[in-house]
Amino acid sequence: MNWKLGFLALLFVWAVNTTFAQYQLSGKVVSGTDAVIGATVSVSGRSVFTDTLGVFFIGGIKDSEIVLKVTTVGFQTFSKKIKLSEKLAEIQIELAPSEHLLDGVVVSGSMKEVSKSESTIAVDIIKPELFRKNASSGLFEGIQMVSGVRPQVNCSICNTGDIHINGMEGPYTAVLVDGMPIVSSLGTVYGLMGIPTGMIERLEVVKGPASTLYGTEAVAGLINIITKNPGKGPKLWAESNLNTWGEAAQDFGIALNKTKVKWLSGLSFFGFDQTIDKNKDGFTDLSLQKRLSWFNKLTYGKKNTGSVALRVLFEDRWGGQTHWNENFRGTDLVYGESIKTKRLEFIGKNAVTSFFDVNYSLVSHHQDSYYGKTYFQARQDIGFVQGLFRFSKPSGLYLFGLPMKYTFYDDNTAVTATMPQRLFNPAVFMQYEKELSTSLKILAAYRIDYFSNKKWVQSPRIALKYQSVNRLNNLRLNYGNGFRWVNVFSEDHAALTGARTVYIAENLRPERSHNFSINFERKFPLKSSFFGLDITAFYSYFSNKIMPDYDTHPEKIFYNNLPGYLDSKGLSLSIDFSHNSGFRASGSVSFLDIRNHENNKWIRPVLTEKASGTGLVSYKFGRLKTTVDYTLNWLSSMRLPLQGPTDPRPEYSPFTQIHNLQITKMTSKNLEFFAGIKNLLNFLPYRNIPFLIANASDPFDKQVVFDQNGIAQPTAQNPYGLTFDPSYVYASLQGRRLFGGLRISLK
Repeated sequence: MNWKLGFLALLFVWAVNTTFAQYQLSGKVVSGTDAVIGATVSVSGRSVFTDTLGVFFIGGIKDSEIVLKVTTVGFQTFSKKIKLSEKLAEIQIELAPSEHLLDGVVVSGSMKEVSKSESTIAVDIIKPELFRKNASSGLFEGIQMVSGVRPQVNCSICNTGDIHINGMEGPYTAVLVDGMPIVSSLGTVYGLMGIPTGMIERLEVVKGPASTLYGTEAVAGLINIITKNPGKGPKLWAESNLNTWGEAAQDFGIALNKTKVKWLSGLSFFGFDQTIDKNKDGFTDLSLQKRLSWFNKLTYGKKNTGSVALRVLFEDRWGGQTHWNENFRGTDLVYGESIKTKRLEFIGKNAVTSFFDVNYSLVSHHQDSYYGKTYFQARQDIGFVQGLFRFSKPSGLYLFGLPMKYTFYDDNTAVTATMPQRLFNPAVFMQYEKELSTSLKILAAYRIDYFSNKKWVQSPRIALKYQSVNRLNNLRLNYGNGFRWVNVFSEDHAALTGARTVYIAENLRPERSHNFSINFERKFPLKSSFFGLDITAFYSYFSNKIMPDYDTHPEKIFYNNLPGYLDSKGLSLSIDFSHNSGFRASGSVSFLDIRNHENNKWIRPVLTEKASGTGLVSYKFGRLKTTVDYTLNWLSSMRLPLQGPTDPRPEYSPFTQIHNLQITKMTSKNLEFFAGIKNLLNFLPYRNIPFLIANASDPFDKQVVFDQNGIAQPTAQNPYGLTFDPSYVYASLQGRRLFGGLRISLK
């Protein structure tokens, strides 16, 4: 009987263990070589978070076959079926960065790191992966894939440009690096040039006034360049990009990861030395350039609570008549625009306590340039320091800021003829954010600035955000106020080119803007794919608008406060689709209506489009490790600056479309090659028009005959009565070109 009882006991224990068997699972979540902290790991309805080493443990799992799911901000969702055994199962999970633009971490909206979908302020994100869909020599070209954001070439000779947001000119866009306002006025052209793309974590774009947090110049919006944290990403990388026009871009980077100090350094070089004149007007189609930029970033402290970054930039560019050389610089023998630039940027951040941060920056920009025989030498120094206090109370989240900005500006024009400009700008702002319910959130902010010219400026902002219970729908309502102080010469390089005389009114008043916007975002997570929809409608009102008047007198440019007002209204739509098979498609379209209202009349400003759009189609062949990318940018017609009724050039540009095709082949985890065609359909802005540059045969207007009012008269040598002017430009003169390169990345 004893053996029978023993057998029955063993049988009972086996049955119990079989019926109530429990399993255990542990593992580590990583991205590359980095642990992912705070990721949500879900199994059978239970969830845990990864610790500071990226490790997790789940016990008491009843089912042997489970679906393991890992989610966290900034990465694609990981989901996999796993069969467990009685032994402790261990697994390492590799997360891929989020490839679509509808989620990710953002800080620009409220100076607080949150996911894009949780942000009360609508923020667009550009990841470096998107830049690589159409490899370029810098961010200036790459940013054109964002709806409502457009790089604009402003000069057909020196090829400088700026960034337009919702149709507004470049000076209305604040360009930040790691949240610091180091790009301003004189250096705006260089804000998106010279930073190696391997150093960039992401770009954040806020469309609409952001002066409440970021002060002057964030009138139309801001672009915040977020650089990578040292210690993350590859230890060594390099990228080389060449094209058939002769442009060469080289980027190199290295990262050192020590216990308390982490260092990231990148070197960027761009060179173009080909004198090309395919439209046969005697002038270079693209300015010749040499640019060298060195960027360094270092973090320190036990938890990397402090960081400093340094960038130096040198550039020498010229464009003009094809037989120009350095010996003609500043003379009236051969026309050339020669711009030599030296720039230093320094950024620092330090978390003093858990609720108090100190941020600071310094930028020094020197420019030595000739526009024909017109000499322009300028220096701008900007110092900035800011204390940030953050408090979390049951009543809501509070942010207090105490920024202080000092600007020194000096040039050789009448603007600073008596003394350099020195402007002190202390300010204070407060932001309050509160979750009124699980679905409704409110943000209110107020800022007041004092300027050393005895001017006070107030900037309020308020925003509401509704999020559905399933977090798939977001609705945002926003009002913002922006302001800007203007230095015409430092911001409008076109004012110095050509033979026009510049006149500036006395006592220019600061420009102000008021913006109302509504944003709707919808996510459709499907079984094996993702679809996202983003719609924004906005209205902006600008007062005291400073506008260059090219029309009253063809040989002059007048700057004054617009007696009326300017308003801008528009609608933008963006879609994004991705499939697990490797297929991805996205597109955007923006409609704009911008009008200058003056003397009971309105006119459309020059270089403002009615519509624009982007497109992307991408497919990754997994077995071949090859990706094919097609990108598109299109632009409706724009009003262009003419010199009067006798000017034979069209008043409006044609429909512009630039198509690009690229193939990328990954030969190993560390090496990939890319090649493609830019401007596939060979769009050229000088087709079907008599000329681009006015009076190109006489760039110093030596043979121009003027009447007693200073107006150019038609002659045999100058049949249209025009003066030299290269401001009639709206797109690059580069046609179809092949490109190729490689990327090396060592983990």
